[in-house]
Amino acid sequence: MGLDYSSYGMNNLGSSYGEMTGFAGVWMLVALILSLIGCFFVYFAFVKKDKKEENKTLAWLKDFLRFDKMLIEPIMKIAYIFVALFITLSSFALISSSFLGFLMYLVFGNLIARVIYEASMIIIMLWKNTTEINRKIK
Repeated sequence: MGLDYSSYGMNNLGSSYGEMTGFAGVWMLVALILSLIGCFFVYFAFVKKDKKEENKTLAWLKDFLRFDKMLIEPIMKIAYIFVALFITLSSFALISSSFLGFLMYLVFGNLIARVIYEASMIIIMLWKNTTEINRKIK
């Protein structure tokens, strides 16, 4: 006594899976070709240009695509605030079971989060300073 999958509309799983895989493969090839064409278009239209853009949106896009403006710094600041708030608020879950555990989690959790954040920011500051030095040398 086995299950009859035909009553669930699954009697032809093999062929529909094969059709789906064929479509996915063709779409992957189309996506690859379109990505290559788009890559060259964007590079030569925005990144390679040396002239100053008058339009603010195009200037921002050019800075963004050339990695002149980094997004990681504000993202890291927001992430640090989130982690610090989470550690502080979640530490109160320990207050009823262990006051010492609560204090250790609150203090050392925030301390460790801050050290990790500052170490990451040092790397970003090194990048900024070396970029600035490089610009002044040229």
